Amino acid sequence: MPAGAFRPGTTLLHRLSPGTKVVALVVLSVATVAIRDLGAALVALGVAVVLSLLARVRLRALARALRYVLLLAVVAGAVQWWFHGRDKAIETFLDLVTLTLLALVLTTTTSVNAMLDGIVRWAGPFRRLGFSPERLALTFSMAIQALPATFAIAVETRDAARARGLDGRPRAYLTPFVVRVVARAHETGDALQARGIGD
Repeated sequence: MPAGAFRPGTTLLHRLSPGTKVVALVVLSVATVAIRDLGAALVALGVAVVLSLLARVRLRALARALRYVLLLAVVAGAVQWWFHGRDKAIETFLDLVTLTLLALVLTTTTSVNAMLDGIVRWAGPFRRLGFSPERLALTFSMAIQALPATFAIAVETRDAARARGLDGRPRAYLTPFVVRVVARAHETGDALQARGIGD
């Protein structure tokens, strides 16, 4: 998962504050999507590649992240080609790859703990309104942990269905998958309530 791609380092991007990197990610992402031009898409991809090199993104992490995005990018590009032509399709494909690289740069140079500490600081002013920044950070932390856990459950459930010779039946996979995900959510809720967090 991209969220688990953090790699300690001393590069310039590692030394920047999480807030600065998040703002830069938002600005670059909006610019990448908003500017409708193939040349601009190539420039944005070049910027993302340079940032990836500066951040020393590992090839294994890059391949893992792109493996899931490339399929979506190819499908989206094919749809755009059908409706808007070749240039638009290439631009869409490049934009999706660029956004993935930018997100990977952020997660490679910023630890989850640093991001959560940043969330607590950014939400601090809302404490006067009765809002708890710590609970918001906890919510983000749980969401980050839930993504790989849910993916692991999906893989285990699929393998179990295949072992029983039921891989051709969607219900044999989907039903136990949903049951296990819901059960995990209930267990997490009970654990939080037992600690007085879910009140």
